[in-house]
Amino acid sequence: MHSSAHALRTPPFYFPLRHGRYDVAPGLTKLAKDHGAGTADAQLFQLDDTFVRFRAAKAKSRGRSFERCVLAHNLDLDVEAAVGAFIAERLSTEHRQHFSLDQTELGTLLHCNLTGETLRFNPRMRLAEHGQYASALDALAMQVQEDIAVVSTDPHGEHWLSFAHICLPNGWAPEEKIGRSFAAVHEPVAGMADMNRRGDEFVKVMVGATDGLVRFAWGVTFDDDLNHHPRSPRPPFDPQHPRAFLRVERQTIRGLPSVGASLFTIRTYLYDLDTLRHDPATRDPLVAALRTMPAESLAYKGIAPHQAALVRWLESAA
Repeated sequence: MHSSAHALRTPPFYFPLRHGRYDVAPGLTKLAKDHGAGTADAQLFQLDDTFVRFRAAKAKSRGRSFERCVLAHNLDLDVEAAVGAFIAERLSTEHRQHFSLDQTELGTLLHCNLTGETLRFNPRMRLAEHGQYASALDALAMQVQEDIAVVSTDPHGEHWLSFAHICLPNGWAPEEKIGRSFAAVHEPVAGMADMNRRGDEFVKVMVGATDGLVRFAWGVTFDDDLNHHPRSPRPPFDPQHPRAFLRVERQTIRGLPSVGASLFTIRTYLYDLDTLRHDPATRDPLVAALRTMPAESLAYKGIAPHQAALVRWLESAA
């Protein structure tokens, strides 16, 4: 990695369950709202000193099963170009010390200092030198810590997941979601029935979100692997050798109404519960949320068989 990696900050601490209850409401707020990261909360793409780890985890997932990580379905060339141009511009604006953008007669150059790569695009944002990458969006997604997805719409009111670069999923299989509607994508998620019934309405909000929106989701995992594809077995909670992590997802939405699309990003943060359980400000809301989480959500998140033992361990630090 390039030497500029040393300038990266430590990850922010996001704790979306301070109220001590679990819910699956949209919880959308404007992108610029401070959730604990200060000015970084205005960024779509957050960079921190775990960049090398994320890059390696993405490369491993992508190298092992490219066809399950990088997917496209009916992705219009105008949409692809607009999303690619937007990401390149956003990176050079949000992180000037790590990305620089040069516009030439032949196209666009994006210099990525953290990876030491220069991405070359023609005027239509097609990748000029493919190398290890399959497309412009594939190349761009490998310069950031977020997974990305694109939702497309058509004049007839239809919408679908048209692109997904998901190397670090949390218990779901991207290859099963590509090409599907909002409701179909989220159908297995416990507690999403009301939101799914309003899927068309929600997608309109996504496409119109030109100032950006953000929401948080969370769960508990028993390892600190970033890639939780369902094909990879996950360890159970072992009360004799307890190990658990709060896994928080920061999800952002940015509309591109000129092409009837929306960019969706997912950034994972992991926090060791062996640390959080010693502070009542984090332990007590977490215990309350785990005690009151609906049975279907506990099952969906893989917590149900371990709930009682997990709560006992958390409370033992009181």
